[in-house]
Amino acid sequence: MSKAKPFCIAKRDVWEAYKHVKANQGAAGVDGQSIEDFDRDLSKNLYGIWNRMSSGSYFPPPVRRVDIPKGGAGSTRPLGIPTVSDRIAQMVVKRYLEPILEPVFHMDSYGYRPGKSAHDALAVARRRCWSHDWVLDLDIKSFFDEIDWSLLMKAVRRHSGRFYPSKLQEELRTIDAYIVRWATRQYKRFRGHTLAVWEWLRSLKRRNPGLFAHWVAGSTVG
Repeated sequence: MSKAKPFCIAKRDVWEAYKHVKANQGAAGVDGQSIEDFDRDLSKNLYGIWNRMSSGSYFPPPVRRVDIPKGGAGSTRPLGIPTVSDRIAQMVVKRYLEPILEPVFHMDSYGYRPGKSAHDALAVARRRCWSHDWVLDLDIKSFFDEIDWSLLMKAVRRHSGRFYPSKLQEELRTIDAYIVRWATRQYKRFRGHTLAVWEWLRSLKRRNPGLFAHWVAGSTVG
């Protein structure tokens, strides 16, 4: 009898995610693999994604940085392009979370939402121009780079409730296990010294309690 996977992810979920990614096309990531390259060994590649995600051993590869033009005096904005495999893995997670989080979004939020587009936003703006004669335009510089995680998690707690140690603690500890696994590969001094890596992680949390979202939420390592 085969051992059950710790995370219940259906193979069909990976297949549906792949179809979305293929339809969107997109450039190759840091590994240089295009959609066409991925398709040459499709079954093996999809199985690999499913196996790593469902076993808890999936680790996202780096993204390929591309600077794209941004409005204003020749300035650019960095864009991170994930690999094809990672885009599929992200789509699996997106398809799971989207039905849960979609009802929470504001009715006037149009970016990257199912069934909404920039054309919808323009149509609403056009209608409102008939009843309002002013516009307030705001932009937060480098928002995703500068976001205050403590405020973000405060909003999450307001919606979902404060974190209390429970069955969820086991899942959040898995995140710390990923960090330990990464540190073991990254730093030679940690190889073969698992307890030392966990102690390093505890020390890191004491110095930087806001480094990871699940630490901010109140989950502890160890």
